[in-house]
Amino acid sequence: MSKNRLGKGLGALINDAAFEEDSSTSGRLREIYVQQIEPNPFQPRQEFDQEELKELADSIKENGIIQPITVRQIKPDLYQLVTGERRWRASRMIGLSKIPAIIKDYDDRQMMETALIENIQREDLNPIEEAQAYQRMMEEFGLTQEDVASKVGKSRSSIANIVRLLNLSPKVQVYVSRETLSMGHARALLAIKNPEEQIQVADYIIKNNLSVRETEKFVHSFNKEMEKKKEKAVTQNKKTVLGPEWIKAQEELSRLLGTKVKIKNNNNNKKVITIECDNYSDVKKLINTLSLG
Repeated sequence: MSKNRLGKGLGALINDAAFEEDSSTSGRLREIYVQQIEPNPFQPRQEFDQEELKELADSIKENGIIQPITVRQIKPDLYQLVTGERRWRASRMIGLSKIPAIIKDYDDRQMMETALIENIQREDLNPIEEAQAYQRMMEEFGLTQEDVASKVGKSRSSIANIVRLLNLSPKVQVYVSRETLSMGHARALLAIKNPEEQIQVADYIIKNNLSVRETEKFVHSFNKEMEKKKEKAVTQNKKTVLGPEWIKAQEELSRLLGTKVKIKNNNNNKKVITIECDNYSDVKKLINTLSLG
């Protein structure tokens, strides 16, 4: 039953002679065993909605595959997907043995570019997947943001803004990839550099269902508050740190008085000397010692 429908769907697109080798630049059309195909190693899409795949599988079962997938041949009996991974997955789901495929001679760079462009045009990628794909293109093929922008039909600033999302902490990236947080929320969170603080604010945004505008205001006030705390901590640290001469004086007093002595800075930037005593007898001894001095 499936084979008849597959043939019908394919026949609506091409005539029988199309299964013969085509020497044109458009590629060679074949029916390939599904098990001889492996996923695109450069596939930018990482998550596939199982419910959508089930719907596609039902459609293929009923109507056949209207549009062939695209593959490249890497061994006599092994192929890699270039485009059409959802169709390939859905075909496996319903147990098809063969699938129509156009075989093209692609190198790694063409594989990545074609898969990325197809997903962008279909709007199948979440922002994090898109950012990772752009970053990978730049790292593996030495492309600039301008180069990537030209290939995918976007502005350089758009590419830059998307790639910046990879500066988010991994947990916040998951929020963005699952659309728990929008791109607008994500861009606002980039102003928070500390990963733990970033997660803390992201959780607050989600819990309180803040809008992008509210998030921007909250992040601004949060950063100001954190800056005040850091300045206060620095000031406090300066107050508690003694110079080497005072540390030496503290040690000398402890030795002369025969008890523990502490020297601290007070709020007026003056020194407070604390002498520890267990009882009144110790105090009298101190008095005698000082009197003799």
